Amino acid sequence: MKRLALAAVAVLALAAPAAQVDAWGSTGHRLVGVAAMRGLPDDLPAFLRTPGAAADIGELAREPDRWKGGGQPHDRERDTAHFVDLDDGGRVMNAGGPAIDALPRLKSDYDAALIAAGSSVNDAGYLPYAIMDGWQQLVRDFAYIRVLTAAEARETNLERRAWYRVDRERREALTLRDIGVLGHYVGDGSQPHHTTIHYNGWDRNTPNPEGFTTSRQTHGDFENAFTSRVARLDAVEAAMPAFSDRSVEINGRIAAYLRTTLAEVLPFYRLEKAGGFRDVDPRGRDFVNARIGAGAAELRDLIVLAWRASATASIGWPAVKVAEVEAGTVDPWGAMVGED
Repeated sequence: MKRLALAAVAVLALAAPAAQVDAWGSTGHRLVGVAAMRGLPDDLPAFLRTPGAAADIGELAREPDRWKGGGQPHDRERDTAHFVDLDDGGRVMNAGGPAIDALPRLKSDYDAALIAAGSSVNDAGYLPYAIMDGWQQLVRDFAYIRVLTAAEARETNLERRAWYRVDRERREALTLRDIGVLGHYVGDGSQPHHTTIHYNGWDRNTPNPEGFTTSRQTHGDFENAFTSRVARLDAVEAAMPAFSDRSVEINGRIAAYLRTTLAEVLPFYRLEKAGGFRDVDPRGRDFVNARIGAGAAELRDLIVLAWRASATASIGWPAVKVAEVEAGTVDPWGAMVGED
């Protein structure tokens, strides 16, 4: 709730110190989406590997920020998806909260664990679950595309083939939208302030032995104005690590990703104290491009892993196995059109 209240203050009075909850601004989120799509390997579907798709994902990666202002319950439920407040040891909110490495499987159990620890999801955020949900949806999207593509290529009935083509095109458009939304939350997860209790200046309720800033402008100044001035696509792409398929289990992978970002909180505050986020200082520029590059690489990798996972999925009703449809041993018509 504290982030949402601070954001509301920012809207009402721009001069007041307030938290900016957009993770990266438009520049950062666009770069995450574009760089990720440009980095996809050649064995992914062709509709993903076009300049138009990269541009679309760059814009769609901003979408969860553009949703804001719809009212309640729309805003409260969605706004807390953008962050998770971890303490310095990697537990949500405080030492009594769940560890990022051992989150409950269900978000409802996560909510209950936070309440038991004296907190709530409105304060703590649920970014890990937003990323996991987005990835699982993408697996479903890709599974349908695999089946529709295979069925369209084999179908001899012209009416059915036309239906498969139109549904595939519809699904491809929906998939781009879902990648954009996933990309937004993955991008949020690469911004250190979205993984920490020190999300807008060092938390004033915790020890501050190094004398870090407690300014409420810290978060917004970094991710918006400064990032828009220094972030560059070529620098982001150069900073992207190579593909990694670490942690086959998605929950563990996302936890490792967010822990890596959490480890950048202390370097951020030390760099801020040293004046590194002045435009003339290359350290701040490099920090921004490296963090955006980390988000772009993770999105790229999650897209690849979703495509791979979709090959063993079952979809439709009655359910059919993707592998059997691609092998030509099952006719998916009833499962795709639906047997009422």
